Amino acid sequence: VINGIHRAMSTARTDLGITSCLIMNFLRHLDEASALHTLRESLPHRDKITAVGLDSTELNIPPTTFQRVFAEAREAGYRLVAHAGEEGPPEYVWQALDQLQIERIDHGNRCLEDEALVRRLATDGVGLTVCPLSNLKLCVVSALDHHPLRLMLQKGLRPSINSDDPAYFGGYVNANYAAVAQALGLTKAELALCARISFETSFLSEAEKEERV
Repeated sequence: VINGIHRAMSTARTDLGITSCLIMNFLRHLDEASALHTLRESLPHRDKITAVGLDSTELNIPPTTFQRVFAEAREAGYRLVAHAGEEGPPEYVWQALDQLQIERIDHGNRCLEDEALVRRLATDGVGLTVCPLSNLKLCVVSALDHHPLRLMLQKGLRPSINSDDPAYFGGYVNANYAAVAQALGLTKAELALCARISFETSFLSEAEKEERV
């Protein structure tokens, strides 16, 4: 499966100019042993997988549960991301930063409840992969006009607009841009900033980032 996906990614790059990378996620609702098994099974494909992450429901499953897994992944050379602060409290974002030592936070909406955390994220330039339509579908926000994306930008955070799982949550990236822009009345400058952040916090090489930004 990994080899087939990788071939398709390579074809997309050469034929269509579309770049992509694989992030392998551990499922939070499964135990640490399952995550370690998945990690070790992935090692023969290390050259095809860029990063590992942590997803599925956050409730009552803190990031520290997987601290040993992420330490082993870091030693193997994987880049690190994690879902935190969507359903879970700001403390889960702190744990992802300090215990898992991640580079980028998936979602992170609830970081705004902790001013010290907001300062830390802004100072360190940590990317937040925000998914507006997913947040609406999962009742993280009651309506898109209540989404915190603009507030994140105003506080100097680095959110990008993403799609999460389009088949489940009702929209690819363009649909998320359009929906949140309309709901919040985002300006072209704000949308351009989110797009720029998406490149700057991606796992493209520095040369590729400069070329696109």
